[in-house]
Amino acid sequence: MAKKALEGLRVLEMGQLIAGPSASRLLGEFGAEVIKVESPKTGDPIRTWRVVENGTSLWWYVQSRNKKSVTINLRESEGQELVRELVKEIDILIENFRPGTMEKWGLGYEELKAINPRLIMIRVSGYGQDGPYRDKAGFGSIGEALGGLRYITGYPDRPPTRVGISIGDSLSALYSVIGALMAVHHRDVNGTGEGQVIDVALYESVFSMMESTLPEFGRTGLIRERTGSTLPGITPSNTYICADEKYVVIGANGDAIFKRLMNAMDRADVAEDPRYENNSKRSEHAEYLDALIEEWTKSMPFNEVMQYLDDAKVPAGAIYSIEDIVNDQHYQAREMIREIEVEELGTLKMPGIVPKMSETPGNIEWAGPKLGEHTDEVLTEKIHLSAEQIKELKEKGII
Repeated sequence: MAKKALEGLRVLEMGQLIAGPSASRLLGEFGAEVIKVESPKTGDPIRTWRVVENGTSLWWYVQSRNKKSVTINLRESEGQELVRELVKEIDILIENFRPGTMEKWGLGYEELKAINPRLIMIRVSGYGQDGPYRDKAGFGSIGEALGGLRYITGYPDRPPTRVGISIGDSLSALYSVIGALMAVHHRDVNGTGEGQVIDVALYESVFSMMESTLPEFGRTGLIRERTGSTLPGITPSNTYICADEKYVVIGANGDAIFKRLMNAMDRADVAEDPRYENNSKRSEHAEYLDALIEEWTKSMPFNEVMQYLDDAKVPAGAIYSIEDIVNDQHYQAREMIREIEVEELGTLKMPGIVPKMSETPGNIEWAGPKLGEHTDEVLTEKIHLSAEQIKELKEKGII
């Protein structure tokens, strides 16, 4: 069996819900040992979010796959001491509490660095670890709003809308993983032997995705507004209805691609018209070109439209529901629809692993664990507590 890319890397997750736990999930999929710390009484709230079967959220099994669940009461000094002992044995600590919470528990970076100078600490929060908004409560939805994404999402005649998933949290998770791996490289490959803090703010993760909005405003005062399904200044790139009421997304904004699209539509005259020879010129006529394309797509059912576009090598596709995704042959061929056994539940469909790595592929070893399933194992193996000590901690409600 191929060795995994992050095998030997040890991660302690002290967050809950989405951003921090999503980061450790990604690390765990590629071989890192992930120990998730949860409250002994309630566990991570995501255990009961959305669709629940047998008392556990289906989302939980995906979000916490490949993790070991350990219960520790972080509000008690004995629980905090257990974390300090675990920190001696780990490489990366991920937390997404409100700034100052870890310090209140005596688990701030300076305290933990004194125990383990190699420790890399990822700190995910709404607004970052400093600045005037540091102490404000922040969720991914607020980060999406403050980061500028919500303002440009939707149609100009309606209120701003949201993307249907927690995209702000997911972006922060990706930046957390990127930061962690850069810090590991600096510590181990550059040979410094020292850890560091990675400060990830939800609003900054979103803001970093905002493409040209800032330089355009800075130079011209332009404020990008909501434009529905179009992409301002990039033409044609839109969603068009077909004769059977299905929609097709077409991205023909490359100069050569645009010509191929027009020829597929039997409009060589438009393809060769100098008014549309490049993106800047086409964007001056975006409404006309969109109307022209939709007139064509409305003349045929979706499958026929797609055949023309595929033959012409024009980027295009359907708008998939989750049912479409599950039934799609390409998703299946790429192993993006996995079926994992879950105790007392049977098989559960889960998204596959991203990215695909040729020599050190990731994998799903097990679904999200039961609350505290690995407490005894971790405390015995990592910090060498005896059975009697573990029993005493349980009786006190520490674990």
